[in-house]
Amino acid sequence: MADAKVIPFDDDRSRSGGGSRPARRRTGSGSGGRGDGSTAPVSALPGGRLPGPSPEAGEDPQEPQQPQEAPESRESPVGEARGTDGGWDRRIAGGLAFLRRRVTGDYEVDEFGYDKELTDQVLMSALRPLADKYFRVEVKGIENIPSEGGALIVANHSGTLPLDGLMLQVAVHDNHPAERHLRLLAADLVFHLPVVNELARKAGHTLACAEDAQRLLELGEIVGVMPEGFKGIGKPFGDRYKLQRFGRGGFVSTALRAGAPIVPCSIVGAEEIYPMIGNAKTLARLLGFPYFPITPTFPWLGPLGAVPLPTKWTIQFGEPIPTDGYPPEAAEDPMLMFNLTDQVREQIQHTLYKLLVQRRSVFF
Repeated sequence: MADAKVIPFDDDRSRSGGGSRPARRRTGSGSGGRGDGSTAPVSALPGGRLPGPSPEAGEDPQEPQQPQEAPESRESPVGEARGTDGGWDRRIAGGLAFLRRRVTGDYEVDEFGYDKELTDQVLMSALRPLADKYFRVEVKGIENIPSEGGALIVANHSGTLPLDGLMLQVAVHDNHPAERHLRLLAADLVFHLPVVNELARKAGHTLACAEDAQRLLELGEIVGVMPEGFKGIGKPFGDRYKLQRFGRGGFVSTALRAGAPIVPCSIVGAEEIYPMIGNAKTLARLLGFPYFPITPTFPWLGPLGAVPLPTKWTIQFGEPIPTDGYPPEAAEDPMLMFNLTDQVREQIQHTLYKLLVQRRSVFF
């Protein structure tokens, strides 16, 4: 695939007047010959004639002394308006260039299908208002995510629909000083759904398998995993904020092989966006879903029932657990994997309880 071309649109020298503008000519006896606008005294030569050309020649006798005008100060409002218009010009030009690259295929994706340009300019822009204005996500401990190199973020999973993964992606990118991108490991079902499959690939997510996760970590990426899987997002509302099983610790083995630190992450607020009070198992089996949620608004209100409740979210990243000090064969030690998995799980659960105690309200 062809390399992406970067077209600079921030060069306003051709529009904002990079060169000096010639001074305007002012005629008449009202202008002086000094830079401060005052009139310089002129002495008459012997014979009563002033120096310079004669007025009868049709020229202004003050013309040689006209550089006293300061056009920059007179035209500053116009310059400000032009600067504002130039910002919109750059946005429009950038948008048109983006569309042209999408139509012509002149953009890059990595080996996993990740499209950085589309993610930054479209997908993140669409998710950002949901995170900032609707859920009002508060992020803590972002300094625990390294500025460079690979790291594995392990988070709790909840909410009936996996919106917590998307909000986690926005939180990492928008709050980290290095604006790092989170590459989530998703279940098979995500890549079997039409449209969702393509969007997930473009956003940088990949299949939850050890090979892909290790490859991303070795490339220095931030990888996110939610070990609870469907057991976490599909649990009843009565079990909210109670972590389910973390599987067999495969994420620990992957981190050990890559020598990447494990960063525990606790998310509060997602449990209440779709309070799951029932599960239509027969319908879920017919549709091929792991569960079919019944909430106070869905399916009773139809499409309106799919609107999440505007809860207040808190995402906290805990202190990283280093793995680079273990020998290579440690990834095959089941006892070590069990201990590290339990350590990560306990740290996430403890932080969840602490955040719940500090929370004033579900919505504020």
